[in-house]
Amino acid sequence: MEMVMKRRTRRFSLLELMIVLLILGLLAALAVPNLMKKADKAKYKTGELQVKLLSNAIKDYYLDMDEYPDTLEDLVTDTGDTKWDGPYLDPPKIPLDPWGEPFRYDFPGRHGQFDLSSLGADKSPGGDKYNADINNWE
Repeated sequence: MEMVMKRRTRRFSLLELMIVLLILGLLAALAVPNLMKKADKAKYKTGELQVKLLSNAIKDYYLDMDEYPDTLEDLVTDTGDTKWDGPYLDPPKIPLDPWGEPFRYDFPGRHGQFDLSSLGADKSPGGDKYNADINNWE
């Protein structure tokens, strides 16, 4: 007599599935705020680096042209002047700040030869931590 072994498949009960989903939800509730803080910090640091990059490009323009650009577009647009040795950014495009807003550029500046800034995550003047303004004069 041959014994045929039947394989029993066991399914998860609704209660077991609910417990697993509850545990996953609790883990997500603990992890997501920490990830958001890291993302905010990364965007702020990126903004700081972009301000430094743009400031250096403006200074390079000044070294070639003996004057500061009137607008940031002057960094990537050939003026036709023989001294122009741009574009001064690679790729030749003015970046937006990490929050999708254009950088503010004022020439002449109130804090130096030129002022370059981003309003930060809150997109309004002032703020603290990752909502703070990023600029080239502090």
